[in-house]
Amino acid sequence: EGCAGDDTHGHVDDVARFVAPGVIVLAYEDDPGDDENHRRSVDNMERLELAGADDGAFKVVKLPFPRAVTMRAERLPASYVNFYIANGAVLVPTFNDPNDRVALNTLADLFPDRRVVGVHAVDLVWGFGTLHCLTQQQPRGA
Repeated sequence: EGCAGDDTHGHVDDVARFVAPGVIVLAYEDDPGDDENHRRSVDNMERLELAGADDGAFKVVKLPFPRAVTMRAERLPASYVNFYIANGAVLVPTFNDPNDRVALNTLADLFPDRRVVGVHAVDLVWGFGTLHCLTQQQPRGA
């Protein structure tokens, strides 16, 4: 399943992303009080463990979720995993949340050769997506 508020029924760009060979970043909610995201996070981690994370086939790095972002009492799919990798930079959605800094620092550690830039995305997520959803990735040719 996708994150809480996801209208796509599980697009991976709000849940998990490959960030380097053998490294996956996973949106993970530690707080059981956020039942939807916590339950889905545990399920997604168990799936990755079964797929080989437990055996060291790849590494999983947890990225927190921001607090719930809502519009007209509807939960929106706010996720830091919806970042966009550009040539020389990583643009990361931010939500005026204490976890913004945690997400930016975690991604800066994962992308040491790129500038990690937070982009205010509360207005964007009203459209049920943020930076990765708005872009068409076209890497620079070799």
